[in-house]
Amino acid sequence: MRMRFSVGSVPVVFFLVAAVSVWATVAVSLWWLFAVVLFGALASVAVYDVLQRRHAVLRNYPLLGHLRYLLEAIRPEAQQYFIERDYDGRPFDRDTRTVVYEQAKGIHEETSFGTELDVTQPGYEFVEHATVPLTPDDDPPRVRVGGPDCTQPYDMALLNVSAMSFGSLSANAIRAMNAGAKGGGFAHDTGEGGLTPYHLEGGGDLIWEIGSGYFSVRTPDGDFDPAQFRDKVAHPHVKCAELKLSQGAKPGLGGVLPADKVSAEIARFREVPRGEKCISPPAHKVFRTPRELVLFLAGMRELADGKPVGFKLCLGRRSEFLAICKAMVAEGVTPDFITVDGAEGGTGAAPLEFQDGVGKPLTDGLMTVHNALVGTGLRDRIRIGASGKVATGMDIVKRVAQGADYTNSARAMMMAAGCIQSRLCHTNHCPVGVATQDPGRARALDVADKTERVRRYQQNTVAQAQQIIAAMGLREPRDLRPAHLLRRTDQNTVRTYAELFDWLEPGELLAEVPRDWSADWLAADPDSFSRPRA
Repeated sequence: MRMRFSVGSVPVVFFLVAAVSVWATVAVSLWWLFAVVLFGALASVAVYDVLQRRHAVLRNYPLLGHLRYLLEAIRPEAQQYFIERDYDGRPFDRDTRTVVYEQAKGIHEETSFGTELDVTQPGYEFVEHATVPLTPDDDPPRVRVGGPDCTQPYDMALLNVSAMSFGSLSANAIRAMNAGAKGGGFAHDTGEGGLTPYHLEGGGDLIWEIGSGYFSVRTPDGDFDPAQFRDKVAHPHVKCAELKLSQGAKPGLGGVLPADKVSAEIARFREVPRGEKCISPPAHKVFRTPRELVLFLAGMRELADGKPVGFKLCLGRRSEFLAICKAMVAEGVTPDFITVDGAEGGTGAAPLEFQDGVGKPLTDGLMTVHNALVGTGLRDRIRIGASGKVATGMDIVKRVAQGADYTNSARAMMMAAGCIQSRLCHTNHCPVGVATQDPGRARALDVADKTERVRRYQQNTVAQAQQIIAAMGLREPRDLRPAHLLRRTDQNTVRTYAELFDWLEPGELLAEVPRDWSADWLAADPDSFSRPRA
């Protein structure tokens, strides 16, 4: 059983004890005056904690929350112990977490004594700087999203808010991220939980994600409702529509929202029963074959009056993605963008086995998608977004060098909004009000403060990426190539990504299929996802 102090209980308790001590001082002994001072001071601190808006932990846990900051203040051993215990070394390493928080807070601290990474170990990745580096542009770069069939293209930022639903996140967290996107001029992916007023009130640009549950565009029997979609996608804040095929946290499974988080409000927005576990099915009803998928996306774009339409997936079988490419070529129809999610990413609750062992990591999935589109002559029509543990400027540089046009971040955006990764998202007991539907906990997240942190994190992270690119002697992100990213393969050998991996030439799969691709290409059927590989 979890114990939780209500927001007002601690100050009230100490004020009562202080009042009793005042009475005891007058009626019993002046020695009680020490208790008056002590408990009066504690009550004052507790009141301040509840009223202040900077730290959500203190608002939910007055007085007790100071223990967290005390541990963080003891450097370096206790801080490192606290972080490694709290985050278990899996979501982000200590340095990455520090970078995210500093970027969000606008702190740009240099560190002493160089890197703590062992640069001699296999797997270490880096870029080379130029002898004559350039000065980065003042304006953040944009990527035009919109193929030949798109009549309302959208200029995407280099870093955006990745898919996280209202339901998984609190209304205040959604508000902060959306208002931050508005202030910083970047996009906010709604996640598959539906298009809600909290996504719209901040005025930020939206990528409306629709999953297999078709939440907020459902028919009574749980199918996709074209009329609802047409009406809602027309909203001026909705800039793109995205069909979610799979996600990095649990590829092959649908989304899950625990029953405790399905409030009356969630049930109304998602059009599902209140208080019951909300599960979207693993597969879509609207298509069964690659060709049907491609044609459905074309229909979505028509319903969206020419706004950019794409799909998101964590890559599985290469042959199945090639089947989608074959269907695109056969029909002459392409999505405007594809979001590639990495199996190592994901902010939603998922079975541990799926988190650790199902789906391709982002590097593999991203390069496969990029190569497949190049090899089928489609790359210039389709933009690629990379989503999966993107947190720093260096992450952006790596992903663009591997084939992405832009990136999306979920976990780091949550951290910018106040998440401390306590891993209680699925319990509805988030201590900072980010991932909860408990009103008492959610109120601890101050929207105005976290809005600015989200905006500042994105702005500073993109600026850091631009600085790295300029240090490499390049003018803009689109100048990055696989040859610019290096990886140590053993203690004596360093290779570029251009040397480590095969990169297809435009149209190569349609002309003479390379041997390493031939089995998957042969198995790829535009009219079936189930044809076995030869």
